[in-house]
Amino acid sequence: MQKRFVSLNVFVMVVAVVALIGIGIVMLTSTGAYAQDNHGEPQYYLKRQLAWLGVGAVLCVIAAIVDYRWMEKRWWILYVIAAALLICCFVPGIGKKINGSRRWIGLGGQTLQPSEIAKLAVLVALAWWYSRKETISKSFRSGFLYPMLGVGALVALIAPEVDLGTSSLIFGTALMVMFVAGTRLWYLGIIAATGICGLFVIIRSMPERAGRLLAFLHPEKYPDDAYQQVQGLIAFGAGGINGRGIGNGMQKFAYLPYAHTDFIFPMVGEEMGLFVTLTVVLLFLVLLVAGTVIATRASDRFGKLLGFGIVALLAFQAVLNIGVTTMVLPNKGLPLPFISYGGSNLAFCLAGIGILVSIYRRGLGERPDPEGKVFAAKIRTRKTPRI
Repeated sequence: MQKRFVSLNVFVMVVAVVALIGIGIVMLTSTGAYAQDNHGEPQYYLKRQLAWLGVGAVLCVIAAIVDYRWMEKRWWILYVIAAALLICCFVPGIGKKINGSRRWIGLGGQTLQPSEIAKLAVLVALAWWYSRKETISKSFRSGFLYPMLGVGALVALIAPEVDLGTSSLIFGTALMVMFVAGTRLWYLGIIAATGICGLFVIIRSMPERAGRLLAFLHPEKYPDDAYQQVQGLIAFGAGGINGRGIGNGMQKFAYLPYAHTDFIFPMVGEEMGLFVTLTVVLLFLVLLVAGTVIATRASDRFGKLLGFGIVALLAFQAVLNIGVTTMVLPNKGLPLPFISYGGSNLAFCLAGIGILVSIYRRGLGERPDPEGKVFAAKIRTRKTPRI
C-alpha cells in the first residue's frame, strides 16, 4: 500500500511538471515572437528553449536512472565546478554582461548561468554534511557555523554578479534544509535576521534596487520603478476569468518588459485567464506535496535532506516569482520554474525532478548500507546439485 501511494505521487509529480512545461511552451510561442531582442526571428526564444528542454530531459532521465547516492561521496566535485564557473563570470572573454549583471558565461552560441549549478551544489553539500552524523546538527560549529560558511562561499560569488534574488533564494533554501536537519532554531533566527539587515544595507547602496523597494512600498510616488509590476497587474485584469485568448494578449507588445521571462505569469493571466493562472498555482502545490512525500520516503538521511531541499528550492522560486508579478513582493528578477524562458533554469529544474525520481526508485524496500557502498543486495540461493 505504501509503495502504491508513493508511486502515485511520482506519477502526479511528473504529470504536473509536464503540464507546467506545456503551458510554458505555449506562452513562449505567443510572447517570445514579440520580444524586442528576438534578433528579428519570431521563434528565436522558442527554438532555444526547446533545445534546452532536450538537454533538461536528458539530465532528468540520467538523474532518475543513476543512483542519487553517488553524489554523497562526490559532493565536492559539484561544489568545485560551481565555484569555478561562478568565478568565470568575471573573467573577460568568458563572462557575459547582460543588463548590467554578470550572471552568464558563453558556451559557443549558448549561455549558461552558473548560479543554477550552485543551487544544486549547495543542496548536495548540505545533505552530505548533515547525513554524516545526525548529532552534529545541534552543535554550533558543526551544525551551524561550518555549513553556513560553505553556503556563504558560493553566495559571496553570486551576489556581486549582481544577483541578489538568487543569493536570497539559495540562502533561504539552505536555512530550510538546516532546519529540517535539526539545527537549533535560534541559530537560524539570528543568521536570518542578520541576512535581512545586510540585504537592506546592500539595497540602499544600490540606487536601482532601492528604487524597486520604494516603488513596492509607494508605487504611486515612483511610477517609473513600479511600471513593470503595474503593467503585470493590468495584464491580469485584462484577462479576467477566461482570458483574451492565446496570442491575443496586448501587454507583450512592448508594454510589459520581459514578458517572456520573469513576467510570463501575467501573460498567462491575460491570454488564458484566471482559471489557468490558478491551475498553475495548483500544479506547483501538487509538485510541492508530491515531492515532499517522496523525500520523506527516502531510505537514508542524505536522500531525505536532498529531496526536501530540491522541493523547497522549486517552491520558493515559484512563490517569489508569483509574489513579484502580483505585486505582493518587491520586484526581483527570478524565472518561474518550467514556464519562463531560461535554458539553464529549465535544465537544472528538470535535473532536480530526476533526482527526486531516483530517490523514489531506491527509497522503498531498501536498507541503506552503513558505509554507503552497497544497498539492498538481493541474496540469491542456489540449489545444491544432487550427486
